[in-house]
Amino acid sequence: MRNKNKINPFSQSVILILLIGITLSISVLYAFQPNEETIVFTTVNPKNQIILMNWKDKKGDKLNSIKQLINYHKQQSLQTIFAMNGGMYTQNQDPQGLYIEKNQVLSPTDTGSGGGNFYLKPNGIFYLTKSNEAQICATPDFKFDSSINYATQSGPMLLHNGKIHHEFKKGSVNVHIRNGVGILPDKSVIFAISSTPINLYDFAEFFQSKGCQEALYLDGFVSRMYLPEKNYNQTDGNFGVIISVVKPQ
Repeated sequence: MRNKNKINPFSQSVILILLIGITLSISVLYAFQPNEETIVFTTVNPKNQIILMNWKDKKGDKLNSIKQLINYHKQQSLQTIFAMNGGMYTQNQDPQGLYIEKNQVLSPTDTGSGGGNFYLKPNGIFYLTKSNEAQICATPDFKFDSSINYATQSGPMLLHNGKIHHEFKKGSVNVHIRNGVGILPDKSVIFAISSTPINLYDFAEFFQSKGCQEALYLDGFVSRMYLPEKNYNQTDGNFGVIISVVKPQ
């Protein structure tokens, strides 16, 4: 007589495949969870620390890499304590979109449309005033005036008014190394890079967990960070704008 309780071998295989798939899915989702092991970050108070945006040296030559920037700072008797690529750029290492350095507009605001992360609206602008205040705003809200000392445009906004960008999908498998910047409740700046590939939703969620209302995506898999205090010493790269924090030697 046929055993009614016996499981068909085919059914067993299907169940096993499903269980393996669920286990792998859980593992992937766990790997993408933003925390202080998968995200390297530093906080900077612009009122008592010096934040710079850099593109070219005094001769007009593009700096390109963090290593070259560190050497350039040394020539100016400055010690680099942090550096990170500061936005997207063209094939010629020119800033994509707005770039302001020392109150001079060196690249105009890009309000156009197109493909890629930069044009995932709203994109935004991270800027510093002459009174050492840091701000991030959506591009349409930016108004240039004589108080703006530095500015870099990138996109998309990771957070706007405390909310994660509406196009981001939780659990997305579109993962890369990513870096970005946010403004903390005390007006300090938080710079962060993922040490492992991460999707945009989880990266935005990290800034949200820190209390940011506004946060801006800077770039993806090419991103690098120099942060000796955390033994993070990536000095290569071939960038446009590079953001740094320095102190006199």
